[in-house]
Amino acid sequence: MDDADAARREGPDVVACKRCPALVESRSQIANGGGPTDADLLFVGEAPGETEDREGRPFVGRAGDVLDDALRDAGLARADVRITNCVRCRPPDNRDPHAEELANCRSHLNAEVAFVDPGLVVTLGKVPSEHLLDRSVAVTSEAGSVHDARLGGRSRRVLVSLHPAATLYDASQQETFADGIREAAALAGEDGGGPDDSGGQSRLGDY
Repeated sequence: MDDADAARREGPDVVACKRCPALVESRSQIANGGGPTDADLLFVGEAPGETEDREGRPFVGRAGDVLDDALRDAGLARADVRITNCVRCRPPDNRDPHAEELANCRSHLNAEVAFVDPGLVVTLGKVPSEHLLDRSVAVTSEAGSVHDARLGGRSRRVLVSLHPAATLYDASQQETFADGIREAAALAGEDGGGPDDSGGQSRLGDY
């Protein structure tokens, strides 16, 4: 059974997983993706932080506030998009997930992508960009660029974005981050439609 078949049978959430002993020990709970399961836009971050681990959902801390503001300024709301992470369990001391941990969680991510079937995937930061594109990524210079990657059983468009936390540490990155979110929103609405129930490929299928 491939990731797409697994997703159709089980849905996008992971109920229990013990593939990564260090993460199982570190986590309070599994932080699954949040948002509509038929969203045109799927944002992919790195891993849960302290707040996400406590609340069990992604991007609810300060970085989440930055993302929410950028979505609003681009004419979207969090309720319009799906947000998830490469790794669903908080790494110890908020370190970057190890390559083995990313690999262990990849089937969960692929299953979620297949289930949601978004028109555009947006990578938030260096770790998810390099993980999904399978190459080194200079996120600052590549922010806003769109690439093809095989995710969830087929080729999909992936837009590279800065991580929202980058704007908290360097205010000069705010416009670059906002531009990337605006570009994602523009691609999602390029047929002139807003959020609706017409399916994940309707607004991006011709891009």
